[in-house]
Amino acid sequence: MDLLVQLAPKHLQGLLLTSPVMTASGTFGYGTEPDVPFDIQQLGAIVCKGTTMQSREGNSQPRLVETASGLLNSIGLQNIGVEALIKEKAPVWAKWSIPVIVNIAGETLDDYVKLASRLDGVPGVSGLEVNISCPNIKAGGDEFGSDPTSAAEVTRAVKNATSLPVIMKLTPNTGNIARVAEAVAAAGADAVTLINTLRGMAIDIRRRKPVLGNGTGGLSGPAVKPVALYMVYQTARAVDIPVIGCGGIATAQDAIEFIMAGATAVEVGTANFSNPCAPLDILEGIKQFMVKEGIADIKELIGATRR
Repeated sequence: MDLLVQLAPKHLQGLLLTSPVMTASGTFGYGTEPDVPFDIQQLGAIVCKGTTMQSREGNSQPRLVETASGLLNSIGLQNIGVEALIKEKAPVWAKWSIPVIVNIAGETLDDYVKLASRLDGVPGVSGLEVNISCPNIKAGGDEFGSDPTSAAEVTRAVKNATSLPVIMKLTPNTGNIARVAEAVAAAGADAVTLINTLRGMAIDIRRRKPVLGNGTGGLSGPAVKPVALYMVYQTARAVDIPVIGCGGIATAQDAIEFIMAGATAVEVGTANFSNPCAPLDILEGIKQFMVKEGIADIKELIGATRR
C-alpha cells in the first residue's frame, strides 16, 4: 500500500510525506509534549502552533467556547516566539523521521519576511505554513488573505526570504478563495492549506456580553466541514499545486471526502481536543478503506470526484 504524497512537487527539495495525515496548527502544540498518546512519527507531518517573532501571551479568557457541532476559539496566537522555538523545539524535531512544518503569523509584511528568514536552514524545520488570516495592521485590519493582491505579496516576500517549501494557509473569510489560491500559486506558493477558521461569536444572554474575552473568534469543527470541503473542491480545480484540506475532519470518511475532492493531504485540528488519537485513527481508517476497496495507491483517490 502506497501512502506517499508530495506536497511541494515544484520545489527543489520537495516535501515528501509517508502518509497524507497531518496535524493542524494550534491544535497539537509542538508535538514534543509528554502527554501525546501515540507515536506521532506514524503521521505524515506535524504543523506546529502559530509562531510569531516575539512570544505572545494571547487573548484574555475565556478563549474557547463550544457551539453546535463546533468550537469557537480566540487564543490570540499564544506562543513561545521564534527564538525559543529554534532553541527548544527544533533540536527535538531534527531527530524525527517525519517533517515538521512551522506555521508563521505576522501583522506586517516585514514580520513574515523576518520569520521566514530566521527559520531558513534551521535543522528540524522542513517547511513553512504561512497564516494569512492575520490582520494586516497597515491595511486597516483586513486579513492578508482576504484579497488576492495582498496574499500574493506575502507569498512572494516569504519565497524570497527562504529556501524552504512554502505553504499558504488560506482564510475562508473572502469573496472567492479560489482566486486567492490562484494568486498565491502564481506568486510561487508550493501548496495551499484551506480552510482556516470562519469568523463567529457567541453571546451570554444573562450577562448580555460576548462569551469570548476577545468578543469574536474563529469557528472550527464539524460545523464547518461542508464549507471547507466545497472550498477544497473549488480550489483544487483552479490551481496546479497541492491542496491540503482542513476543517471539520474527525473521521477517516471525512478525510477521504477531502482527498476525493482534490486534497493531496489533510490536517486534523479540532478533533484532537475530543480524541487525542484522532490523527492516528483517521490514518488507520484510510488504510482500511483502501484495503476494502482494493486501492493500492492513495493517489488513485486524490481528486476522484473530478474524474
